[in-house]
Amino acid sequence: MGMEDMGKTLAERMADYTTRLRYEDLPAEVVHEVKRRVIDSLGCAIGAYDAEPCTVGRNIASTLTAKQGSTLLGTAHQSPPDWAAFVNGCMVRYFDYNDTYLSKEPAHPSDNIPAALAVAEANGSSGRDLIAAIVIAYEIQCRLCDATSLRMIGWDHVTYGAFSTAAACARLMGLDMERGRHAINIAGVRSAALRQSRVGELSHWKGCAFADEARHGVFAAMLAREGMTGPAPIFEGDKGFEKLVSGPLVPVGPFGATPTPAGHDCMILKTSIKCWPVEYHAQSAVDAALQLRRELSGPDQIQSVLVESHDAAVDIIGCEPEKWFPTTRETADHSLPYIVAAALMDGEITDRQFSSERFQDPRLLALVQKVKVVRHAELSAAYPGAVGNIVTVTRIDHHSFTRRVDHACGHAANPMSDELVEKKFHALVDARLGSARAADVVAWVWDLDKAQDLGELLKLLEVSR
Repeated sequence: MGMEDMGKTLAERMADYTTRLRYEDLPAEVVHEVKRRVIDSLGCAIGAYDAEPCTVGRNIASTLTAKQGSTLLGTAHQSPPDWAAFVNGCMVRYFDYNDTYLSKEPAHPSDNIPAALAVAEANGSSGRDLIAAIVIAYEIQCRLCDATSLRMIGWDHVTYGAFSTAAACARLMGLDMERGRHAINIAGVRSAALRQSRVGELSHWKGCAFADEARHGVFAAMLAREGMTGPAPIFEGDKGFEKLVSGPLVPVGPFGATPTPAGHDCMILKTSIKCWPVEYHAQSAVDAALQLRRELSGPDQIQSVLVESHDAAVDIIGCEPEKWFPTTRETADHSLPYIVAAALMDGEITDRQFSSERFQDPRLLALVQKVKVVRHAELSAAYPGAVGNIVTVTRIDHHSFTRRVDHACGHAANPMSDELVEKKFHALVDARLGSARAADVVAWVWDLDKAQDLGELLKLLEVSR
């Protein structure tokens, strides 16, 4: 990139990046990591197939058809690509089990994968095309998360997803830089999402908010492909994104003010896969609580539980009164005291812990009331490089036991093995697809770089009713 490019707007630099990145530029470890994230995301999606908001979206999208459509995961039905992105995005996200990136703004970058898959299928893209588009989406969303926090000023992290999905889809549609810029402009002009999705009593929308941004990102790219133009400069304008939403954005990396090479320092390698279906800041607390459970002969022995955590965890999942009295699944899986209590009582954290019967159990709720959450300066200073929790359980005999975990299993500094990724996939999928077909899906994705027809994968994922 020459000196003349340094004066380009951020949207222009993003669009230029989407056209420049080649699959051949990607290191082998990045390609492998994309495959791992596709396996993980598809597992999360099929696991959440019957979840209420996913069913609502599928019921609507099933009434819509398209000449060049995209498959609703788990079905043979093809709807318009933007609607498939929404429904499939809800499925990937709903269990709060897909991957995470932690920075100034936390995010779940695999939320981009359903949109990329929908457009890739509709456009007859190859597996290599899909891999490159996913890398682009991770780069844009994670680099924006590095640039500034949105939640601190009242906006939701999914806001950045409009830009990342629009760029990934522009790449898959083969848009040139100018039309790619307009896709980003159109996506950005209505992107700002309220943080209310993630505070107070949480609702279905917590798991659907990014899917809605992705739906619009796909639609924006479709419009730009046909020649629709969008307002510019979308970031730097007098009434643009920086002025009204984010404040100044100075991302680094391949589309930053000081660009790095296209395949350098890929952000997907800095993201983390989840071992448990809970908000990421609670992952290490689950680890600690499960270790401490070995010191108890039963939960009735517990007099009190102290969770020392970093500021982000306290602010997001450990300070509101609703967290001690969850009335929805969405509140329960975003409640640090509930998650720790459930791990101590049940010895597991699975979808079962977030059924209404479980989070309304008086005995479990009584234990939740014994949990105190406090801020810990050292853990806060180490964040986001470490995402630690210290859990101390005091028994009724006054003996106390403490465990500290800084990097839960799956963290970028403590990554899951391929075998564990596959095990997680099978735990989510086997009941619906059968273990043999689930294994076929995994094998197919490991060869994603050789794939020419993504429809073959979608057929393997059909759920038998």
